[in-house]
Amino acid sequence: MRLERRRNVGDAIFVDEVGIEYGVHGDFRLRSAYQPIFAPLGGTLHAVAVEGLIEPHRGGRAGSPRAFFESIAMSDRLFVETMCRVLHLRNFQNIGVDGLDLFFNYNPMVNDHPGRALAEIRLMSRHLGEFGLAPGMLVCEITEQAADDALLARLVREMRRDGIRIAIDDFGTGHSTEERVSLLQPDIVKIDGGWFGEFCRHAAAERFFRPLVSSLHDRGARVLVEGIEQPTHLRVALDGGVDLLQGFLLARPALAGTIFDEKPIAIDALLGKENNVVPLFG
Repeated sequence: MRLERRRNVGDAIFVDEVGIEYGVHGDFRLRSAYQPIFAPLGGTLHAVAVEGLIEPHRGGRAGSPRAFFESIAMSDRLFVETMCRVLHLRNFQNIGVDGLDLFFNYNPMVNDHPGRALAEIRLMSRHLGEFGLAPGMLVCEITEQAADDALLARLVREMRRDGIRIAIDDFGTGHSTEERVSLLQPDIVKIDGGWFGEFCRHAAAERFFRPLVSSLHDRGARVLVEGIEQPTHLRVALDGGVDLLQGFLLARPALAGTIFDEKPIAIDALLGKENNVVPLFG
């Protein structure tokens, strides 16, 4: 699958001894990991999707994804990010669970030429059948909101034409604003975990969060809160009426090929840990 002009992404992808594909960039071996995304149903949380994430390994040891991506030369960013996306698509079948959606990241800033960016999206869509994927299973997270509005709108129209859903990532920070929501009309708005964690430190968090969620619902978007790391985060998110949840309190990312735990999670059991957490409000 070729998505970059001078180098073939496929030439940097290999298969390990158990059939899991991985990428190679310099000294790094890049492996797909998937973090579950949950929907509340009654008193339980049910896994409905996963987000594809990269776990970089060097010398047999896992490293920081952020540090890895920050170390990549700008001239290599498009190639590496394309390779990571292809790995997530190819390895998704190894989860072994039917009915899950796949969230993947797309950073328009690494390919801000409209023609090339649109061609990349079209080529990816044409190859989905080879990976056993249908466009309706995919959610593209727009990860860099500083990109040109006109380019973003064209990319979103192209992906929607193919049946791929759109999520705005990192809402609450930087350029991820309600104006951008109005422009792109995403299917899902993903609340930034760092911003949400700070927000939850305020005593009136529940009172102010519900109107925000309601306003996004009124715009036709489902709301996903990431970075759920403490019972307090879960409580505020649920009280706010969010649709989807993601974070270490619920499940950590697991490498492709790991046995996926399909069992629903009891919400009361998670919230019961709140009394064991250091109080946030003093």
